[in-house]
Amino acid sequence: MFIKAVCDITQKGYEKKRSKLLGAYLPHPPGKSPNSHLTFKGSQSAFVPICTGLNRLEGSMAHERRPPMAPSASRYHRRRSSGTRDERYRSDVHTEAVQAALAKHKERKVAVPMPSKRRSLVVQTSMDAYTPPDTSSGSEEEGGQGEGTPTSSQGSISMEHWISRAIHQGSTTSSSSSSTQSGGSGAAGRLADVLAQTHNHSAPPDVTTYTSEHPVQVERPQVSTVPRTTPKYGNAKLMETGDGVPVSSRVSAKIQQLVNTLKQPRRPPLREFFVDDFEELLEVQQPDPNQPRPEGSQMVAIRGEPLGVVTNWPPSLEAALQRWGTISPKAPCLTTMDTNGKPLYVLTYGKLWSRSIKVAYNILHKLGTKQEPMVRPGDRVALVFPNNDPAAFMVAFYGCLLAEVVPVPIEVPLTRKDAGSQQIGFLLGSCGVTVALTSDACHKGLPKGPTGEIPQFKGWPKLLWFVTESKHLSKPPRDWFPHIKDANNDTAYIEYKTCKDGSVLGVTVTRIALLTHCQALTQSCGYTEAEIIVNVLDFKKDVGLWHGILTSVMNMMHVISIPYSLMKVNPLSWIQKVCQYKGKVACVKSRDMHWALVAHRDQRDVNLNSLRMLVVADGSNPWSISSCDAFLNVFQSKGLRPEVICPCASSAEALTVAIRRPTDDSNQPPGRGVLSMQGLSYSVIRVDSEERLSVLTVQDVGTVMPGALMCVVKPEGVPQLCRTDEIGELCVCSIATGMSYYGLSGMTKNTFEVFPMTSSGAPISEYPFTRTGLLGFIGPGGLVFVSGKMDGLMVVSGRRHNADDIVATALAVEPMKFVYRGRIAVFSVTVLHDERIVVVAEQRPDSTEEDSFQWMSRVLQAIDSIHNVGVFCLALVPANTLPKTPLGGIHLSETKQLFLEGSLHPCNVLMCPHTCVTNLPKPRQKQPEIGPASVMVGNLVSGKRIAQVSGRDLGQIEDNDQARKFLFLSEVLQWRAQTTPDHVLFTLLSSRGTVLSSLTCLQLHKRAEKIAAMLIERGHLQDGDHVALVYPPGIDLVAAFYGCLYAGCVPITVRPPHPQNIATTLPTVKMIVEVSRSACVMTSQVISKLLKSKEASAAVDVRSWPPVLDTDDLPKKKPPQLYKPSNPDTLAYLDFSVSTTGMLAGVKMSHTATSAFCRSIKLQCELYPSREVAICLDPYCGLGFVLWCLCSVYSGHQSILIPPSELEVNPALWLLAVSQFRVRDTFCSYSVMELCTKGLGLQTESLKSRGLDLSRVRTCVVVAEERPRIALTQSFSKLFKDLGLHPRAVSTSFGCRVNLAICLADQKTRGPDPTTVYVDMRALRHDRVRLVERGSPHSLPLMESGKILPGVRIIIANPETKGPLGDSHLGEIWVHCTHNGSGYFTVYGDEALQSDHFNSHLSFGDTQTIWARTGYLGFLRRTELTDASGERHDALYVVGALDEAMELRGMRYHPIDIETSVIRTHKSIMECAVFPWTNLLVVVVELEGSEQEALDLVPLVTNAVLEEHYLIVGVVVVVDIGVIPINSRGEKQRMHLRDGFLADQLDPIYVAYNM
Repeated sequence: MFIKAVCDITQKGYEKKRSKLLGAYLPHPPGKSPNSHLTFKGSQSAFVPICTGLNRLEGSMAHERRPPMAPSASRYHRRRSSGTRDERYRSDVHTEAVQAALAKHKERKVAVPMPSKRRSLVVQTSMDAYTPPDTSSGSEEEGGQGEGTPTSSQGSISMEHWISRAIHQGSTTSSSSSSTQSGGSGAAGRLADVLAQTHNHSAPPDVTTYTSEHPVQVERPQVSTVPRTTPKYGNAKLMETGDGVPVSSRVSAKIQQLVNTLKQPRRPPLREFFVDDFEELLEVQQPDPNQPRPEGSQMVAIRGEPLGVVTNWPPSLEAALQRWGTISPKAPCLTTMDTNGKPLYVLTYGKLWSRSIKVAYNILHKLGTKQEPMVRPGDRVALVFPNNDPAAFMVAFYGCLLAEVVPVPIEVPLTRKDAGSQQIGFLLGSCGVTVALTSDACHKGLPKGPTGEIPQFKGWPKLLWFVTESKHLSKPPRDWFPHIKDANNDTAYIEYKTCKDGSVLGVTVTRIALLTHCQALTQSCGYTEAEIIVNVLDFKKDVGLWHGILTSVMNMMHVISIPYSLMKVNPLSWIQKVCQYKGKVACVKSRDMHWALVAHRDQRDVNLNSLRMLVVADGSNPWSISSCDAFLNVFQSKGLRPEVICPCASSAEALTVAIRRPTDDSNQPPGRGVLSMQGLSYSVIRVDSEERLSVLTVQDVGTVMPGALMCVVKPEGVPQLCRTDEIGELCVCSIATGMSYYGLSGMTKNTFEVFPMTSSGAPISEYPFTRTGLLGFIGPGGLVFVSGKMDGLMVVSGRRHNADDIVATALAVEPMKFVYRGRIAVFSVTVLHDERIVVVAEQRPDSTEEDSFQWMSRVLQAIDSIHNVGVFCLALVPANTLPKTPLGGIHLSETKQLFLEGSLHPCNVLMCPHTCVTNLPKPRQKQPEIGPASVMVGNLVSGKRIAQVSGRDLGQIEDNDQARKFLFLSEVLQWRAQTTPDHVLFTLLSSRGTVLSSLTCLQLHKRAEKIAAMLIERGHLQDGDHVALVYPPGIDLVAAFYGCLYAGCVPITVRPPHPQNIATTLPTVKMIVEVSRSACVMTSQVISKLLKSKEASAAVDVRSWPPVLDTDDLPKKKPPQLYKPSNPDTLAYLDFSVSTTGMLAGVKMSHTATSAFCRSIKLQCELYPSREVAICLDPYCGLGFVLWCLCSVYSGHQSILIPPSELEVNPALWLLAVSQFRVRDTFCSYSVMELCTKGLGLQTESLKSRGLDLSRVRTCVVVAEERPRIALTQSFSKLFKDLGLHPRAVSTSFGCRVNLAICLADQKTRGPDPTTVYVDMRALRHDRVRLVERGSPHSLPLMESGKILPGVRIIIANPETKGPLGDSHLGEIWVHCTHNGSGYFTVYGDEALQSDHFNSHLSFGDTQTIWARTGYLGFLRRTELTDASGERHDALYVVGALDEAMELRGMRYHPIDIETSVIRTHKSIMECAVFPWTNLLVVVVELEGSEQEALDLVPLVTNAVLEEHYLIVGVVVVVDIGVIPINSRGEKQRMHLRDGFLADQLDPIYVAYNM
């Protein structure tokens, strides 16, 4: 293990260490024998597993791993020399720097947890029907040449040889580290102070401190004494504790590893923030006091040499064509090649002239009618020609010039959906193009419709396709001749340009600019008549067009055009043509030089001494320098002179910006600049030594063009001149630049009409300059240096980074094993008010998960070290899936679009929000507690009232309530059986909506008597014994309940086990029976058999059941006398329920409370015997049980019972029953409402025709113990509005463990609507309530939870200090009323919890009243509305359970808010649940759709939570639908889910650990 001190090694020590590390791989001086082949002593293979901590876990990935093997030298050479390293992006210094940076990281061993992926996902992506990346019609930017490059048996160049060795060495020793170790590292992000978690209500144990020997014992603050069950996923055994983490679980080991990694100190220190009470202010990036600042003097504009007009230069380009076409008609103008490299066709100047005339005549006279020609001079026409037909293009282009129409050359659209082709269509539309010229072959190849016509491409205008082959054209009449004028200010042609955002602009070039540009190129390149020029570039635009089509004709040169398809087959073809034709000039890109390098071994007789100029078109790309150097290195021995290499810089707007002149003097070395990356990121030039890691070496692109003036201005804001040591945008003032963006005057003004100013604000010239879009500076001797493009610029935390530089760093990391060269995209996305860097690369189909992941983590480290910037997201996609430009490069803006909308479908993703996001608000510090007096005074001063409210007073209400005179429900039933024996109390419906059974008062009384007799006789029970009632929802349950009361026993209703799922449901039944100390179990015959069945014995010990009585066979006689309790405060029944946090608790309900509860509901809902109420609820606990079993007996109304499980068979059952029985009041749960909304959404019409009518419904109450689900209630109301449902009818209730119903809808429709308020979510996190307007940012809609029941008093208290709170505070809801529960029923008598929850006192204010704590956070609002009695209406808003609330970064978050944000991010996210784990936020999403979308969700989820909640997601888990457990009330069981996740039972599709 390395000592920690490594991290702060001195510079000198570091240099020493670095030279030692790389010493073995530097080129050997002559004389010493170099190591001809490499052997690695005891090295591991290149794919060292990234974390041995994981590898120790049994078999998790064993079958994916291969045994380590020393790479044999021959295999190594073979891999190395196959030329698959991306030369385009490789400066030697850089590759070495990357390796050294990685070596440095290796010493600080850091473990990055590898994501877990389901097998189907792994196989699926790697075995995809795979073809190497194709480059359809050529490659413009990068070219996607994959394995198609020819290989050679030996390594190509010595320098590449030792670099590769360094790289290979870097990979073999790249370290892995055990999950228990935590060294420091700059690459992985650290969490320490960002996620400091203060005490959470039910905080999980801090896994950061546990060891595997001792399992953790945790105490939960609100635990009832019952161990709680976890739902089992698969066949896992029952876990003992709720939170004890099974230590062997793979997930917990990974999370442990992640936590360790994140605990290490972060690179960017968090600066001081200030926090207002409400506002969380995002940190504004403070400028670094040590950042380099420009110190030079203000630059002066540099003038190029004068443009010397030669007497015989033609007055226009058409005039030149006319001259050569008539005086030298036989001179060759253009030779085209076939794919075998044989000359296909030679176009002479005579042919070019005559055919161009023919095209011009036909365009003007043969389209449309004589009176109404389609094309007139000045109109725009599209030129659509393939890359292998320059001759046809040239004829059409000059034909347009002669006809004075404006050609718009574009790419051939291959399919209707080409990336970016739509934007080209917009350009054509805005240019008013109606005619497209094309060649015969191209016309035949275009996609055709069923009738043979060419379809309209997406976004394109309607076009007439016109074939320009001579045989299709009419001969012009003898007397017709094109009018040849001198060059003027008319537009000559329009060149298209794709912007950073994917939009396409047309740059107009005037005829005078066109001519002047040709003259300037002729002068700077020293072109002479009949010179031979070999062109590999795209001839439709840019350097290829300017040299190969335009300037060549001005000088009667002969162009040898090499199509891209030939380059793909034979990368040496251009060099062969230079030799064959003794070419003087060649126009190439650096990738063409790279490919030639790779393939040159097969060639013996290469001689390049005829070449006087090699134009490198992308010489302004900072990474072209390495290709130039390497090319010279190899071909110098083949006659190539160093001074021949001429890099140039160009842009669509400014044409050629600068070009290096071919000199005869080989002693003048070209300009080099070794610049500090750190300086560059602040736009400052600092020359550095080549030894440093983070440097960029740039070459000059020659001097300013003849006749032009150049300056450098600040890229943003006012175009102010830069200082001499500052990077800015190059601007050019010259005739030879573009004129405008066609049709866009505003953008044109900002680009083509720029007036640079001095620092005093004076313009430096009266003529406008054109912005080139290139970033750079003018060095000594007037040499121009380009360091990047405006389009590739990413500004992260105030520092500038160039996309190309980042690509280069990524590719210098072991690139070729996993990633296709040239198939890598770097862009930035804005998240949380700053740009974040995203890297997307295409992965080879044969790379393993571990390889790729290791490569990704090393890329992160390299970029971090060299650029000092974190990568927000690194994604690998399967080969060939990134959108291509027409020339085979990556279409950046489309890729970015796919990433943002979640349709990129990556096969590997690594997010690093912890490293990158440094502008989060400061974690909130809890304020020291303020004394009660100052709270009182503070509230008075600020005019706040203490938040308290009461329902109507029960004592004051006059009503003729007969049931009031009885203390016990059993007496009420006896009284009803005597006075109204035949009145029906209960009706049970079947799934078909028919009445299954019903009970009158007398039948119920008789049945209860028999059950009481059975309990006493067969069960031998004493009064006060507990009886578990295990019945399906129905009438038997009601009868059994009253039977228990008649016998003096205490009933406990228990949900029966699910016959299809005994293994998971039966243990819960057993546990309730045991915990409630039931003396016997009463049930139906079917269930009693089930309890003792073979399946049951597999799940529980069936011998330990108490006696089981089945009530299907009852004794005939009644008991001697009915039991009458002596004291109304004795126990009536126990209410057992499992909370959402998985806590099982039994609440004691006394006879007093039960009667008071029924009376309160009767008054609130105006229930009396003539009413009917439909109930679709689970009858086992809470308000559901009270409404199902108790209320009818007390109030005498008829209850229509609809078991919710029947709705799965017939979703319309509940609503049909409501309609059929003409019910005015109905109660349901959220799960029922959701089932109706989802299941009946499309059936409203058919239901209407079946006579479904909901117009009689006065109230439809959702019974819940949570924040009202506004979205669901609203969509339900909207959906069934057509069936007569009144929008005001739907409301919610609120109950909890200590009080089963606090609020319930008020039956008086005259009462106000349930009111909705919008609160500021950021304030809510600080426990403040701030009302905002609907739709304002960060607003959260909250609906009141019904009206407060009569006899209920509510106060809002601080859950920590127990002091009363003011109106504008979020606090715990405390309740005082007669129907509160009287305590928990516990086995051990946990008194502390009991008194805390049921018998709390305020710490100041009214300290006498006894309150019950609900465990829910909420607030009160005095609304503007009045109710029927003219009282102001007070509303209670429930925000969420205290148990579920998460404290992260000192703030309180409610899971539902984060979940809502997550569900909105992507259409495939069906459901979501979040929970905290050791300061990390874990997000679980259910994916509806193909598993391929799983990884798309990771960045979307991370971004959404960052943007909306200022939280960093630690782990994203993607699972199948139905994995998130839900209880009977439709509430998510997040803690069960957490246990299942940590115990590895979720079978996730993908788990991403964010760094």
